[in-house]
Amino acid sequence: MVKRYYKKGKGFGKKRLIRLLGLGFILAGLTMVGYVFFPLISWQIYFAPVFANQAVTAPIPQKSVVSGSTFQSLLREASQIGVDYTNADNWFPDFKYQRDGEQKIKFYSISIPKLNIKNAAVSTVDTDLTKHLVNYGGTAIPAEKGNAVVFGHSTLPQLYESRNYKTVFTYLYELVPGDKIVVNVDSVTYKYNVESVTVVDPENTSILQQSFDDSFLTLVTCAPPGTIWKRLAVRARIERL
Repeated sequence: MVKRYYKKGKGFGKKRLIRLLGLGFILAGLTMVGYVFFPLISWQIYFAPVFANQAVTAPIPQKSVVSGSTFQSLLREASQIGVDYTNADNWFPDFKYQRDGEQKIKFYSISIPKLNIKNAAVSTVDTDLTKHLVNYGGTAIPAEKGNAVVFGHSTLPQLYESRNYKTVFTYLYELVPGDKIVVNVDSVTYKYNVESVTVVDPENTSILQQSFDDSFLTLVTCAPPGTIWKRLAVRARIERL
C-alpha cells in the first residue's frame, strides 16, 4: 500500500486571514448600525412608556419606523463623535448671545425633590459639566426676569449615580407639569413650578430664548438617555407668594 502525504500549502494561511478580516468587517458594520439606531431603541425602552401619558412635545417617532428625516438625524448624531459635550459651549455653538462681564452670582444650587436631586451646584462662570451643572452664558440667573437655562448630563439609567454630574439629569424626563424645582441663590430660596416638557432637535435654539415677563428656569439634557440625538427641555416658572 502506498502512503501519500499532503503538505499544507501557503494558501491556507491566507484564506484564514481573509476569513478573519471578513468577520472583523461584519462585526464593525454591525457595531456601527447598532450605534446609529441605538437612539430609537433607547426611545422605546425609556421614553415612550413615560411620555405616553404626558403632554410632551416630542418629534421623536412613537414607533421604531425610520423615515428619511429620522435616518439623516441619526447619521448627524453619529458624525458628532469626538465633540466634547462635557463643555457646555459645544452644545449650541451657533448661538450668538453670550454673557459679558464678571458675574455677581458665580454659583447657586438646584434641588428637585421628585428626582432626589439635592443642592446640585450650578456655575455661571465655568462650562465644565463634569464638575457641576452650567447656567448657559447669555441667559438669566434664577429669580431675575428672563429665562435661566441650565445644562446637565444624562446617561443610561442603569449607569446613574446620584452624586455624579455626568449622570445627574438622567431621570429628568420623569418630571411633569406641576412638579417643583427648588433654587437657592445667595442664601435665598426660590421655588419653580414645571410648566412644560419638550424634546427638540439640537439645532433648535428656541429653548434658549429670553422672555422677560417673568422668571423662568429651563433645565436641558440630552435625549434619549445615553445619546446626543435630541435635547430634553423642562421649563418652569417661579412661584409667586
